[in-house]
Amino acid sequence: MPCLHIASDHAGFALKTALGRRLADLGHDIVDDGTYSDESCDYPVFAHKLCAAVEDSDCLGILICGTGTGMSMAANRHPGIRAALCATELHARLARNHNDANVLCLGARITGVELAFAIVESFLAARFEGGRHQQRLDLLKG
Repeated sequence: MPCLHIASDHAGFALKTALGRRLADLGHDIVDDGTYSDESCDYPVFAHKLCAAVEDSDCLGILICGTGTGMSMAANRHPGIRAALCATELHARLARNHNDANVLCLGARITGVELAFAIVESFLAARFEGGRHQQRLDLLKG
C-alpha cells in the first residue's frame, strides 16, 4: 500500500475527514496535509503542500475542494504531478491506467461520501499500463 496524502480546503473538510478515517481504518498510511477545520481558507495553499510531498515520492494524493476544479488546477502546476478530477469510479481507474495519475481530485459539493469512497478505492486499486500511454505522457513534457 503506498502512503497516501490527503488535503482539502474548508469546503472539502468534512469529506476529507470521513475518507481519511475510513482509509486509516483499512490500514492505509494517511498523511493529513490540512486544512484542519471548516473555517474559510485558500485551496492553493493545501494543494501546493500536498503536491510538494507527493511530487518526489512514491506516495499518492487526494485533494478535495467544493468542485475539485480549483484543486486540480493548482495541483497540475507542479511538473511531477498528474492530477485527475474524477466523478466516477471509471474516471479514477482510467486516470491511473492511462495517465499514471498520482493525485485524485474530488468535489465535495458534487460527490457524496459513499461515491467518493468508491472512487478512491478504484483509484488506489488501479495501476499504470505503460506502453502507448507512456509515449503520450512523454509528450506532455514538451
